[in-house]
Amino acid sequence: MAQALPKLVTFDEFIAWYPDNVQRQYELHNGVIIEIPLPTGDHEEITGFLARKLTVEFDRLDLPYFIPKVALVKPPKNESGYSPDVLIVNRSNLSNEPLWKKESTLTQSASIPLVVEVVSTWREDYGYKLIDYEALGIPEYRIVDYLALGGSRYIGKPKQPTISIYSLIEDEYQVTQFRGTERIQSLIFPELTLSAQQIFRAGNQ
Repeated sequence: MAQALPKLVTFDEFIAWYPDNVQRQYELHNGVIIEIPLPTGDHEEITGFLARKLTVEFDRLDLPYFIPKVALVKPPKNESGYSPDVLIVNRSNLSNEPLWKKESTLTQSASIPLVVEVVSTWREDYGYKLIDYEALGIPEYRIVDYLALGGSRYIGKPKQPTISIYSLIEDEYQVTQFRGTERIQSLIFPELTLSAQQIFRAGNQ
C-alpha cells in the first residue's frame, strides 16, 4: 500500500519538498503526499513494453512526442500531482506550459495525448485519477489491470485481466475494454496492432 504523509500541502509546497532521492517516488493526492511503492518486476516489464511499442509508433508517424523518465501531471482544480507509468508528451505545446521548464509538470491537455496507469493500487487509478484526467481533458487514458485487481464494478465478474481505454468524446470519457486476444482499439494510435494478451504476457516472458 502507498504510505501517506500526514500534513496537507499545496502543489507548490509539494514541489519544494520533493526530495532528490531517486530511489523513492511520490505523488500528491488532494493535498496528501503519497509515497509510491516500488513496482514489481512484472509491472516494470509491462510498462517498458508499452513505452517501447508506443514510442515506435509515434516515431513512425513522425509526431513531436516523447516519453519522459519522470514528470508530473497537475489537474486544474485540486492540489494533486500524478506521475503516470507511461506519459506521452506533445513537445509542440511545451512553450505554453508554465511549470514545465523548472518543475517538469504538465497542466494542459494539449501537452498530453495519452497517459497509461499499470494497476498496482486500483482505487486511485479507477477513482480520482480517472476523474482528474477527464477534467484536464486528456484525450486517452489507459488502465492496464494485468492482475485483475480492480473492483468488479469496473472490470466485471468474474474478474479477469483487463485493459480499459477511456477516450474523451464531447468532454466525457467513454470506456472500451479489452481482454485476451482482442485487438486494442485506440483513437490516438488507430494503426497500432496490439492485443491485450500481448501486453499481459510482457511480464511473463
